[in-house]
Amino acid sequence: MTPQKIKVVCPKCGANVDLSEAIQDELLHEIEERVRNNVEADRAKEISELQTLLEEKSKKLKESEKNELGLLKREQELEEKAASVDLVIAKQLAEERQQIAKQARETALEESHLKIKEYDIKMAGLTEQLNEMRRKVEQSSMQLQGEAGELDLEGLLRQTFTDDDIQPVGKGIRGADIIQRVQTSDGQFCGIIVWESKNTKNWSDRWISKLKEDQLTAKADLAVLVSAVLPEDVLNFACIDTIWVTGFPYAISLATALREQLVQLYRARRSLEGKDEKIEFLYNYLSGPEFRQRIE
Repeated sequence: MTPQKIKVVCPKCGANVDLSEAIQDELLHEIEERVRNNVEADRAKEISELQTLLEEKSKKLKESEKNELGLLKREQELEEKAASVDLVIAKQLAEERQQIAKQARETALEESHLKIKEYDIKMAGLTEQLNEMRRKVEQSSMQLQGEAGELDLEGLLRQTFTDDDIQPVGKGIRGADIIQRVQTSDGQFCGIIVWESKNTKNWSDRWISKLKEDQLTAKADLAVLVSAVLPEDVLNFACIDTIWVTGFPYAISLATALREQLVQLYRARRSLEGKDEKIEFLYNYLSGPEFRQRIE
């Protein structure tokens, strides 16, 4: 390649002159060298500026991190102090609350002791009144139960034996509860059965002797004691010292058997009128164990 001729302005005359190839090469080399130096200087300067900027930014970043770490530590310290303060306040509140609760308990305990004493006094009075009322109620209940049992028995006897004359003994009149005058269908009198009813929880042997007296007073042929509770050795019914004793469930069955015997005895007497020896035989039979066993 042929080197291009370069024209330059002469500093003396101001005319354009051609440089020789050697001068041109030297000049080009010098220009390239200057340009290269300028470029490298600019690059070095730019690099230096960048490094300086980077160092400043790194320094600022470190300072920022340091400040942030300091802020975090400060924040943590503040939080710990706040937690410590909250703990102290909580403890103080808990102690004050315990103290208030203790005083309240002591006050309430004193008041409760007074109320308990007052309540005990009232309860003692109420218990005494209740016991008195219970005694009265039990007495009334026993009386009502006895009257109910008597009315029940009377109603059953009336309903079962329509031919008989069945009358209750009035209150306040000494005697049994019920008097049953046994009669045949044509109105013939056959005998008397007296009834005593007891609807209590405990058995008493005195009832037997009392009913025997009532039997004598009423001039009755037979006497029956009907009780809700029977003697220990009696299961359903039995004859104790000539008094028949039974429970309410068996009263009508026993009444049927006893009444039938009185009717048969009446008819036997009628058929044996004028026959002394047969009457004596019949009396011996009726007063003997065979008659009692037949009834049982």
